[in-house]
Amino acid sequence: MTPAARIAAAIEILDTVLTGQPAEQALTNWARRHRFAGSGDRAAIRDTVFDALRRRRSALWASGAGEETGRALMIGSLTLQKIPLDPIFCEARFAPPPLSAEEHAALAAADPATAPDPVRLDYPDWLDTPLREGLGDRLGPVMTAQSTRAPIFLRVNLLKTTRDAALRRLAEEGIAVTPHPEVATALTVEGGGRGLRQAPAFADGWVELQDAASQATALFAAEAAPREGRPLKCLDYCAGGGGKTLALAAALDTPVAAHDADAGRMSDLPARARRAGADVTLLKLGEPARQAPWDLVLVDAPCSGSGAWRRQAEARWQLSPARLAELTALQATILDEAAALVEEGGALVYVTCSILGEENEAQVSAFLARHPGWRCVTARRWWPGSHGDGFFVAHLIR
Repeated sequence: MTPAARIAAAIEILDTVLTGQPAEQALTNWARRHRFAGSGDRAAIRDTVFDALRRRRSALWASGAGEETGRALMIGSLTLQKIPLDPIFCEARFAPPPLSAEEHAALAAADPATAPDPVRLDYPDWLDTPLREGLGDRLGPVMTAQSTRAPIFLRVNLLKTTRDAALRRLAEEGIAVTPHPEVATALTVEGGGRGLRQAPAFADGWVELQDAASQATALFAAEAAPREGRPLKCLDYCAGGGGKTLALAAALDTPVAAHDADAGRMSDLPARARRAGADVTLLKLGEPARQAPWDLVLVDAPCSGSGAWRRQAEARWQLSPARLAELTALQATILDEAAALVEEGGALVYVTCSILGEENEAQVSAFLARHPGWRCVTARRWWPGSHGDGFFVAHLIR
């Protein structure tokens, strides 16, 4: 496919997304109808669609269009990226039609520099106050980073290898990586990333795909674990797919129990644990309480995902005040449940991939107010950027 044909495909897919269909589903359905498109075409179209969705408000503003359409989003997105429009919107076969006189006039009149912050930085108006309170003077840099593609990171599995050995092996397998400057287990993928899951190093469990800041939160939890010279009882209470479960098991070189309110989220975890050589046990509902107390309980709580919006391009537009209120209430409930499982002197580590204060510092403060026998040892934030996604973590102790 030509670059122009790929843009035409992206416009078609965006129009479908704007009707309410999830982007992944729209991409899959398009690919099924256009089987002639190769893997390179599908990957390029996917990137183009998500680039436009990340910049949904600023792209529409830059296009000057009054109506949000796939075509308007693509015109604005390409304009913001300083990609010339005339070679793409042209008379060529399979290309989107040339810009009309009205579209040219709207483009000329649009001035991205005059857009208000929620438009320029791509977030809903209602989030302006929460984001300003949570980010302060970081608002511009953080939200600008959220409009870019996220880097690809690998976690070196210390149960099977070292970072230096993984670096050498990945290079031999055609995957270019560099050591992360802050996270000891993390590698940044510089090239060859699309073939990662087929790489022998991945198949052998030497490396896992995991954001660098996510890895850092697991290392933080490992540091919080009590050191008493006896086997640790460790629980990942909201395990989900198990990325942090595996990272914690590797960091501590100890068995870890995994639990999730939706057991289906953990369906791939046993196979991943076998590949990693990690000792992971899946617990059913009610079992964490029956096996309590635990020395270390990790709570990677359900949250807005606002620290990882660049990986979930639609999420920022789907979040609502009502949904945020539901999430903060759920987080409080989960923290209370998890606290009852922790041994006296044990550690409760609370994690979100959120940049909103309501889900982070305010949640911890409210927990401490409800539980006077607890204190916060330390807390830390990671901000979205070239070194990882946005995360918050707090070490609580009873």
